[in-house]
Amino acid sequence: MDLNASLFLVRPEVILSFSALVLLLLSAWRSEAGRLASILAVAALVGAGAYVVQFMAADTDALAFDGLIGNDAFGNFAKILIYFAAAISLMIAPRFLEKMGAMRAEYPVLILLAAIGMGIMVSATDLVTLYIGLELNSLAAYVLASFARYDGRSAEAGLKYFVLGALASGILLFGMSLLYGFSGSTSFSGIGAALNGEISLGMIFGIVFVLSGLAFKISAAPFHMWTPDVYEGAPTPVTVFFASAPKVAASALLIRIVIEAFGNEAMVWQQIVIVVALMSIIIGAVGAIGQQNLKRLLAYSSINNIGFILIGLAAGTEQGVAGMLVYLAIYVAMTLGSFIVLMQLKAHDGSYRETFGDIAGLSKTRPALAAVFAIFMFSLAGIPPLFGFWGKLVVFQAAVAANLLPLAVVGIAASVIGAFYYLKVVKVMYFDEPADVIAPSDDAVLSWTGGIMAAAVSPLGYLAIPILAALSAQAARALF
Repeated sequence: MDLNASLFLVRPEVILSFSALVLLLLSAWRSEAGRLASILAVAALVGAGAYVVQFMAADTDALAFDGLIGNDAFGNFAKILIYFAAAISLMIAPRFLEKMGAMRAEYPVLILLAAIGMGIMVSATDLVTLYIGLELNSLAAYVLASFARYDGRSAEAGLKYFVLGALASGILLFGMSLLYGFSGSTSFSGIGAALNGEISLGMIFGIVFVLSGLAFKISAAPFHMWTPDVYEGAPTPVTVFFASAPKVAASALLIRIVIEAFGNEAMVWQQIVIVVALMSIIIGAVGAIGQQNLKRLLAYSSINNIGFILIGLAAGTEQGVAGMLVYLAIYVAMTLGSFIVLMQLKAHDGSYRETFGDIAGLSKTRPALAAVFAIFMFSLAGIPPLFGFWGKLVVFQAAVAANLLPLAVVGIAASVIGAFYYLKVVKVMYFDEPADVIAPSDDAVLSWTGGIMAAAVSPLGYLAIPILAALSAQAARALF
């Protein structure tokens, strides 16, 4: 394929790259133009997303740059979720960061650079492009975590994320070197061909190290240790971004490399995925029980949800991958909405609050906000008829269909543990004495965005099931 054809297939990344460079010049010229840069960055994401939708509608399936990167329905589905989450993260940030004195034009630039890296991640068909995309996303994320540079918690979050992220990248890179050394290829298809037979001990070690490095990126247990501290310390708009877009990108990358590169040796990776899924579900549920900080609670919730998502991957089937993609789409809406509610927990003196004591009796002082937060908590718990129930249902169905009934049973039982701390939030809001700490919201963007997300995860979300099921099935077929 010639250069022009390859550039056409990566046009979304080209648009975002050009936009990031232009906004970088803008930030050097006028660093205070944060709002303008955010608006332009959202426009760039919409423009890139339009091409992704076009590729999705045409069911494009082609390789670019001599097989280093692919354009297929699977990658395009993930990009739609990534660009959506990134755009929301940009829309809700300016007012919050301005109050902290941290809003600068570099923020949307970093979001765009991270989005470019994530786009490369989900489209990578080679270990080289995998690592380039992963590190482009990670380097931008390290800076974003410490973006409020005069806030000690933010600086600590950035440092912890950087040190542990560098360790995980080293583990991943070592695993990749083993895969290349024992397979003689860096392409996923080449590795898959080398695994079609007797597997060597070196290849097994390579698979283990690669899966361990990627487990860190999706904050799956036992590689989750950074998540609560980073989520709590980073500015909340940054936490919104971390909890949504990178989770989609890393999960999609994990799906692609497992199915395309390791698919022929299911007995090797399936056991690892099952153990990591169960550990994530249980540790995420139990770890959240004693939390008093709501951002830390949602961090453990994300670990718990990643466990449920991995149940679909453990199935190793087209139905399992489609179920994972459905769950990811619902998870993005639930997570964005939950953190948007936290951003509206502002006291009368203008300070932001994030503990259980601050939301005591919230239903009596801010009934609309309490109702929206309750919807997200019930949906995250998987309580019908909210849309979060459907996400859990499809991955459990895939596990049962793949003869993994014990895994599904344990997952269902562990989801009861997780329901405890979600219901605790609702109990504190509706049954405790009012603390009367939270002032009425004066941010229309947050109120409207939170309301739209709440509607998406309410029973109204079931109206989107035919579209979501069709798109996820189309994306899953691209891998099989």
